[in-house]
Amino acid sequence: MTAALTTNPPSKDDVELARASGQRLAPYARKGLALTFRVRDAENEEAIELPAGAVKLLMAVLEDMASGRAVTIVPQNAELTTQQAADVLNVSRPFLIGLLDERKLPFRMVGTHRRVRFEDVLNYKEAIDTERRKVLGQLAAEAQELGMGY
Repeated sequence: MTAALTTNPPSKDDVELARASGQRLAPYARKGLALTFRVRDAENEEAIELPAGAVKLLMAVLEDMASGRAVTIVPQNAELTTQQAADVLNVSRPFLIGLLDERKLPFRMVGTHRRVRFEDVLNYKEAIDTERRKVLGQLAAEAQELGMGY
C-alpha cells in the first residue's frame, strides 16, 4: 500500500510560520545531523529525535510552504492512479491515458485499473522539461539571429 500526504496551498499565516520556522531550523539542518525537537501541547511535552534525512525533508517542506506552494510527499516506490499521475504532470487524465496507450509512459494493470510508478512519472516529466528547454533555447537563438532580441 502506498501513502501520500497532500495539503492545500498554505494559508497566509502558515506561510509566515513556515518562513520563520525554516529560518530558525536552517542553521541546524545545514549540519546534516539528526536533531531532537521538543514537542509541547497544552497537556504534554516530550523530546522527539528525527533522522538527518527527515530534517532535510522538513526543511524542503518548510521552504515550499514559505513560498506559498502546496506540498505532496510520496514514497519513492509509490504507484499512482492515472488521475494522480495526470495531476503530477499537470495534464488531463484523457491526455495521460493517451500517453499510456502510446507506450510513452510505462504502467501496469491492477485488475481493470492502470497504475503508474511515481518514479516513471518524474522521469517522463524531466524528459519533457529538458526537451522544452532545448526548444526554447533554439527559438531564442533564432530570434537573436533575426534581430528580434532586446
